[in-house]
Amino acid sequence: MESSKRLIATPTRTAEIMNQYDIKMKKSLGQNFLVEPSILDKMIQTSDITKNTTVIEIGPGIGALTEFLALSAKEVIAFEIDPRFVKILSNTLSEYENVKVVHEDILKVNFNDSEFDYLKDAEDLIVVANLPYYITTPIIMHLLDTDLPFNRLAMMMQKEVAERMTAEVGTKAYNSLTIAIQNKMEATISFIVPKSVFIPKPNVDSAVLMLRRREKALVEVENPREFEKFIQMAFTQRRKTIWNNVRNYYQNGEADQTKLAEGFEQAEIDPKRRAETLTVYEFEELFNKLSEI
Repeated sequence: MESSKRLIATPTRTAEIMNQYDIKMKKSLGQNFLVEPSILDKMIQTSDITKNTTVIEIGPGIGALTEFLALSAKEVIAFEIDPRFVKILSNTLSEYENVKVVHEDILKVNFNDSEFDYLKDAEDLIVVANLPYYITTPIIMHLLDTDLPFNRLAMMMQKEVAERMTAEVGTKAYNSLTIAIQNKMEATISFIVPKSVFIPKPNVDSAVLMLRRREKALVEVENPREFEKFIQMAFTQRRKTIWNNVRNYYQNGEADQTKLAEGFEQAEIDPKRRAETLTVYEFEELFNKLSEI
């Protein structure tokens, strides 16, 4: 590996790039640069990236993580929405022939387009990102809805969000996002990243979350979209019982409360329970029984 003095992910080099291109970071948008190479090295190691790995990177910024990916992987396709950074990347990553920067919003990318067909033949495909908190969930859900054949996602994100995605039933962090993620992926926190290693320093610590695709989803329903809405509804008011939230959800359809009660009984779910006490299997059973009404 090159001398650490030349690496992008150092305070000195990052400051040089920011000054050279007159970059003003917006803390409110979660824009922070990581300036500790050992953290990125650890992220590469825990992500099992090798010379056989094709990486899709989201939000490369000035290329700190991209550089480490380029040094370790077979190929890196980096999607960057900000035109300022696209210009900078053409300079900072110019010596890496295995990096392709795509100026596009990842949420608008259609991976079914023929231009991305080659990704389906990748020996080992992974998505890697250092994401601002406000866009973390939409991007992950978007990726899970695509046919992109990645087997894992390694993402640096706000610690609190990572804790929600790895939460256990009955805990405060357990919510609809937990279920949506864990139904399709095995979620684990690889390690915590202190806020002190970023410029500018964020208000909270981060975490590297590893999501590995399950061979088969824990539960599969006929209408996944409605199932997702149903679970979100169940957590609308956490202090209320699942009965109250479900009743409010079906009020627009004027569902008969007697039939709702029948659905709960058939699903063997106590209506006095709260949403955070239900497993994904119990949600599936309740959803299916109520859908029959």
